Amino acid sequence: MNLLTNEKTNHNYATNNSKKIRTAVVGCGAISDIYLTNMIHRFPNLEVTACTSRHLESAQKKAAQYGIRACSYDEILQDKTIDMVVVLTPAPTHYELIRQALLNGKHVYTEKTMTVSLEEAKELLQLSKEKGLYLGSAPDTFLGAALQNARRAIDEGAIGEVTSFQIHANRNIDIIASFATFLCMPGGGICYDYGVYYLTALVSLLGPVKRVSAFVRNKNEKRKNTSPGTPGYGREYEYRNESQAAAAMELKNGVFGTFVLNGDSILQDQAEFMIYGTEGILKLTNPNQFGGEVILMTNDSKQWEATTKEAVHYTDAFSENSRGIGPAEMASAIIEGRPNRANKEMAYHVLDVISQMIASSESGRFEEVLSECERPAVLEDRMF
Repeated sequence: MNLLTNEKTNHNYATNNSKKIRTAVVGCGAISDIYLTNMIHRFPNLEVTACTSRHLESAQKKAAQYGIRACSYDEILQDKTIDMVVVLTPAPTHYELIRQALLNGKHVYTEKTMTVSLEEAKELLQLSKEKGLYLGSAPDTFLGAALQNARRAIDEGAIGEVTSFQIHANRNIDIIASFATFLCMPGGGICYDYGVYYLTALVSLLGPVKRVSAFVRNKNEKRKNTSPGTPGYGREYEYRNESQAAAAMELKNGVFGTFVLNGDSILQDQAEFMIYGTEGILKLTNPNQFGGEVILMTNDSKQWEATTKEAVHYTDAFSENSRGIGPAEMASAIIEGRPNRANKEMAYHVLDVISQMIASSESGRFEEVLSECERPAVLEDRMF
């Protein structure tokens, strides 16, 4: 097994298949720039043709910037040449936008989470199956170099048999919700907006969750805007989502671990993500990023201290901000007629885990996670 190599991946994303999936973007906020840049310039299997926004002026500005057309959502839905819709709007709008797209024969990829309601997500899964359409969902950061390196190390036995995991991450909601005001909307809580990265990474690495026992709470419903230069700076605002969560989890393969989120902390994303095994330990990077160092710790001498600490490296493909790889990988899946990696089953399962955490906090009991999903296949470096 080769964990360390000086060979660099050739970042040539050309595909042997000339077919393109014609794509439209819904939502022209801040996150749309990196999606549009990557989907237009990095992934040749996508042809971005149109964009729309609740405020048409925003769509017109993006259209002029990226050389596409601005139009209404109805025009996108009625355009038979558009194959796929990429939804980049706040989570509470996802259900209706996705439902309309599926009903009009469009494949859909959406920003996280798929919906804010497990029942709505279940309906969308069924609708996509009935229509024979693809439905994918962010986060797609697990397709980046860091988590793909970790996945290959686990699969090749670098840490032996996996025995447990530990995830502990923090944020300062007072600051981030002061300028990212969508976090005050349903689906903007620490579990849905932030924890989803860690849970998606966990499931992609180790498989689905079986049951959870959790505490979930919102420490303060009244918060103060502490972000200078933003509208309402210094004023109080309402935040009704969860700000803290702590859970014990058992996976369906018998591995168990802890998952703790604290949005009432200082700084941003000071996280620990560890996977423990019988032969080694993996220290992972922040799964909100595509790149970063994954460290393998082993102990050949069987003493207290690790005798080796080395970076795990199989690939450096997609180590930079590669948002848009989810839609591009799904486009390849559509062309090839295979399951996509950032798929609806995994997105639904992660949403189910979050829902059962909240249910467990209310019931005071372990809650079973009944949904199933497969670990997505490792991403090939030269897929695009």
